[in-house]
Amino acid sequence: MAEGLRREIGLFGAVAYGVGTILGAGVYALIGVASGVAGNAVWLSFAIAAGIALFSGLSYAKLASMMPSSGAEYVYVEQAFGSRFWAFLVGWLVLISSIISGSAVAQGFGGYLFGLTSIPVAVGAILLIVVMAVINYLGIKESLIVNVILTAIELLGVVIVIFLGAGFLGTVDYFETPSGASGVIAAVGLIFFAFIGFEGLVKIGDETKDPTRTIPLALVLSLLITAVLYVLVALSVVSVVPYQDLATSASPLSDVALAASGQEVSLLLSAIALLATANTVLIILIASSRIAYGMAVRSALPSFISNIHPGRGTPLSAIAITTVASLLFIFLGGIELTANVANFTIFLVFLAVNLSVIQFARKGMHMGRNYVLSAAVGSLTSVAMLFQFSWEIVLLSALMTVAGAGVFFLTGKY
Repeated sequence: MAEGLRREIGLFGAVAYGVGTILGAGVYALIGVASGVAGNAVWLSFAIAAGIALFSGLSYAKLASMMPSSGAEYVYVEQAFGSRFWAFLVGWLVLISSIISGSAVAQGFGGYLFGLTSIPVAVGAILLIVVMAVINYLGIKESLIVNVILTAIELLGVVIVIFLGAGFLGTVDYFETPSGASGVIAAVGLIFFAFIGFEGLVKIGDETKDPTRTIPLALVLSLLITAVLYVLVALSVVSVVPYQDLATSASPLSDVALAASGQEVSLLLSAIALLATANTVLIILIASSRIAYGMAVRSALPSFISNIHPGRGTPLSAIAITTVASLLFIFLGGIELTANVANFTIFLVFLAVNLSVIQFARKGMHMGRNYVLSAAVGSLTSVAMLFQFSWEIVLLSALMTVAGAGVFFLTGKY
């Protein structure tokens, strides 16, 4: 076994990782559904979601500067509350949410691929997960090179959409919504999936140069960059295509390109969407394997999961297990169902992280008044968002949580 993960990532690589994690399946696939709920005011839903993410993001930034670790949320909760059970449960929710999200995004890739080549969706999804798992295994440096390239392509797609919509700005009422304020808030609960991933930055702390400075700065920069891009994209798409039509579209950004510029640009956006979803899957696989590795290092999971490949410096066992799990979850459900399950579980995790900051302050640690205030707001917004989901989503998430508790007690020796 190698001594530890290799520190290969600088600020640029960390920001690229963060932006690449946040961009991708969310904006390319969910903006249509969200537009149907919020109408032309979908840009406001993105702005609100960004604000909620930022409050919790500041808590992550503070804790990452104190405890840069791939164990991330597990470590924060364990150190704050002194409970391995609650720490395990939070880590479990992060792990399961990440795995299921990866499977859903892979299905999105399979859908785009089917539209272009007629290759079955499941086959395309399986092939993508396997290929991205191999890249993950090759090394974090190699993974980050692929990530930077694909992130640049993703950004190109987003910029194209913004550029195409620039000539149409001002042609609609950007506060028109079919359901009023309730629709805007409901859309926040859905499109928050588009922001999930920024917290994945803290999971590469063990592989980052100067993590106490780099991770917090990269986290905030990633959130700000993607928030601006999302709002601009939202304004553009509803300016070009009526929100009623976007609501029923399987490829909303491609439809916007078709309406604004024709077939060739539409095909280009479809190709970019393929690469964007591929990039998202790669980053999710990296994050899920690192949280499994981080928990195993702290004896929360079997120790063999912490095995590191001596030549590659990557957590081989964790990569293998999370990859197999992602393959098994491919047929769980469509992207809307999965996005809502992932959102519900991640709001629970955000609540735990924000409360950890408050608990550290209560224990006398110097956390900074602004961080404590931000954590309090982050806690309240996380709780408020939990009430935006259907009972089916709550039930499914509860079952996954109970399963995690069962795993903890069955493997109590760890």
